[in-house]
Amino acid sequence: MAIKEGKLKSYTFKVVLEKDKWPEEPEEKAVWRAYVPILKHQGAHAWGDTPEQALENLQNALELLLEYMREKGEPIPEEPADQVKVSQEPLITVTV
Repeated sequence: MAIKEGKLKSYTFKVVLEKDKWPEEPEEKAVWRAYVPILKHQGAHAWGDTPEQALENLQNALELLLEYMREKGEPIPEEPADQVKVSQEPLITVTV
């Protein structure tokens, strides 16, 4: 992503992380699903065998999606406040 001086914004999105499986499948066959509710219809969702893998895959998908949205001139949601937080300065978010 091209970074222009003074044009950086940091976005923190609410993520839903849940175990997912077919009803007849045993629990050990379950996978993890992660998605950003406010961007779910634009493709901000991912799967993984572990919660960490699902979140990592979602991070990668979200970076690509936001870059695509910026290139196309589509607005990145900045509200509602319970779904997204925006900062005018660069930040790093770490989930542990």
